[in-house]
Amino acid sequence: MRIGAIEAGGTKIVCGIGNEHGIIEDRISFPTEEPGHVMEQVIAYFRDKSVEAIGIGTFGPIDLDPGSGTYGSITTTPKPGWSGFPFLDTLKKEFNVPFGWDTDVNAAAFGEAKWGAARGLDSCVYFTVGTGIGVGVYAEGRLVHGMTHPEGGHLLPRRHPDDHFDGNCPYHGDCLEGLAAGPAIERRWGKKGVELGNDHPAWAIEAYYLGQAVMSTILMLSPKRIIMGGGVMHQEQLLPLIRSEVGRMLNGYVDSAVLRNGMDDYIIAPGLGDNAGICGALALGLVALKRSTS
Repeated sequence: MRIGAIEAGGTKIVCGIGNEHGIIEDRISFPTEEPGHVMEQVIAYFRDKSVEAIGIGTFGPIDLDPGSGTYGSITTTPKPGWSGFPFLDTLKKEFNVPFGWDTDVNAAAFGEAKWGAARGLDSCVYFTVGTGIGVGVYAEGRLVHGMTHPEGGHLLPRRHPDDHFDGNCPYHGDCLEGLAAGPAIERRWGKKGVELGNDHPAWAIEAYYLGQAVMSTILMLSPKRIIMGGGVMHQEQLLPLIRSEVGRMLNGYVDSAVLRNGMDDYIIAPGLGDNAGICGALALGLVALKRSTS
């Protein structure tokens, strides 16, 4: 079985070919530039691959309503040229195969539930902390959609008492993404996160904001696992700080054996590593193929 997978992130696009076991057999990546150039590269990659379906997990916001006239489009992104772009229709004109379509972070949650750190569980939440912040929700054995899709990166957290940064989000200023995504770290401190030391005060502030988001997720959704991915989470000192903040903020209120035993096995790194998104897109393609043949 040959399934195409597309992970469209804020910094780069990854295209790959995989099978029904979640194995990515081939891949290519290129920068997330203007959509015309990106789609030329995507189409060229898949043209000779003879895939049976293609799954797409993309940065958002996106239109997920099949009854909408703009279904399959990117909606209100600040990325130049992408707002309103008909991502799905552009590919459907080139390839006569079933398509899966969702956000990149929902795809990552799905990949982790199928083959990664949440395998065997019927719920998990996936945070990606990188160029932006996204939250994917897998609950009762399915990805969560509603009016649109989860946009947890734009929640408004309490401000850290030592943080006087205005925020970096063009829509909301000091929302979670505006305070804790990679570009916010760089703008606040004048350096990229990878250039800051492990004991830099940036990480205590970062954990304070991400800890609030995780605590709110626990209280609202009660997932059986929380997975923290994305480039910023490559800072190994950050995950223990987040766990500590979540414990402090919950203050013993949620009485669960999972939390009483510590959070090392509850708030965790992706089991699929940086492959969570592309594997999740592969899983979306598999679902689309199954639906088309049932």
